[in-house]
Amino acid sequence: MPGTGLWRTKSVEQSILDTDEPDTKLRKNLGTWDLIVFGVSVVIGAGIFTLAARTAGDMSGPSVSLAFVLAAVACGLAALCYAEFASTVPVAGSAYTYSYATFGEFIAWIIGWDLILEFAVAAAAVSKGWSIYLEQTLGLFGVNLPTSFEAGPLQFDWGAVLLVAVLITLLALGTKLSARFSLVITVIKVSVVLLVIVVGIAYINAKNYTPFIPPAEKAVEDAPKIEQSLLSLMLGGETSTYGVFGLLAGASLVFFAFIGFDIVATTAEETKNPQKNAPRGILGSLAIVTVLYVAVALVVTGMVPYTDLATPDGGDRATLATAFELHGVNWAATIISLGALVGLTTVVMVLLLGQTRVLFAMSRDGLVPQGLAKTDPNRGTPVRATLLVGIVVLLAAGFFPADKLEEMVNVGTLFAFILVSLGVIVLRRTRPDLPRGFRAPLVPVVPILAILACLWLMLNLTALTWIRFVIWMVAGVVIYFVYSRSHSVLGKRQSGEVDQGGQV
Repeated sequence: MPGTGLWRTKSVEQSILDTDEPDTKLRKNLGTWDLIVFGVSVVIGAGIFTLAARTAGDMSGPSVSLAFVLAAVACGLAALCYAEFASTVPVAGSAYTYSYATFGEFIAWIIGWDLILEFAVAAAAVSKGWSIYLEQTLGLFGVNLPTSFEAGPLQFDWGAVLLVAVLITLLALGTKLSARFSLVITVIKVSVVLLVIVVGIAYINAKNYTPFIPPAEKAVEDAPKIEQSLLSLMLGGETSTYGVFGLLAGASLVFFAFIGFDIVATTAEETKNPQKNAPRGILGSLAIVTVLYVAVALVVTGMVPYTDLATPDGGDRATLATAFELHGVNWAATIISLGALVGLTTVVMVLLLGQTRVLFAMSRDGLVPQGLAKTDPNRGTPVRATLLVGIVVLLAAGFFPADKLEEMVNVGTLFAFILVSLGVIVLRRTRPDLPRGFRAPLVPVVPILAILACLWLMLNLTALTWIRFVIWMVAGVVIYFVYSRSHSVLGKRQSGEVDQGGQV
């Protein structure tokens, strides 16, 4: 029986029934290949083009390839749980919807608020990275045009604003159109990643892999402890730069490079055969990017000493192009910069898609204003939710700095992964009768391992990141009690204010 108050649950059957409401119905036109394209297009982007080299230089040294493996293991375990949920509850909203069915409304709101942090902040951060590459690319063609300028006390980033505005328009026009656009862009950036691997192999020097895990650096005098990883602080480590703590902190940071496969789950409601296509899309996209990531990390750290990739004081951070520039292979560096510009485009687009679908699901449940769930009768897309997300991300990308956003995104995503993994165990016990198109193996062992792996990565994020995360979540709790609890459609159904179809 569904609970009441904070712990009232929305049954899987009711969630699926709500997808047939004419005013909030999404069009089912995505197949397995569309989902894999969405997954790969968002995952291959900011992480591989910017994080691999920087993490090697600043945290992990050559062991950054092992850091990618550790992050991939955590993602793989969580992906199995996501795949089971997506095939069992093929409804927009991803972890939010799954939590509503297992833990109750309050936890569902918390995870929905958490996903807003993940997708919106990530979209804003990556769009600012795109703007930087746009300025660099224009420079390659002799056009010295800064993509940001001072607007009073703030910096206005017109490049990021332009990107978000164009992509929001595409998403409002239709998900299938967005998938076709993603396919073209994804082919281009995967080709660039393969170019990095093939060309870079010729410049590998095995000596650059030694030491594989560099000795830990001593703490800089007067360096703020709050910038260390939480685990390092708990165990008395001096820094998170190199050494074992550097490897673990690197794994927590490069986890950002894998964010995106879970977005496939948010499109389950728009999938023709979610029981089969959703698990294939989730697991397929994760497998492809893991192989590419590890290969790129090995190539880049083999091309130059890891110390050459370290960020100088006040200098620019290393990217994939840096290793090629150091070898004088400028044509490859140019292609990589162009590929990054193209690649980051679809990253932002799919992050915006994921954010819109989570907001859409929360709106349909009344936890945010219900008008946002109304879909366009011709295109089958939630235009209002899409435009709202676009405006918020546009403002954030246009006026706010992107520093530390990767870690904020990571802590929110890992928290979502933990709840989804726990939810698989709970739903197996409470609803063993549900038809499951895909079943995660070795339950509860796999979900428990996923929870432990994600918690471990969370502990390796900085203490400051944890403080910011707690502040964000407290704000979410306040909003729930001020607005969402009294406007909940499920609550109104239980009190008899509306019927099962949501009508008064």
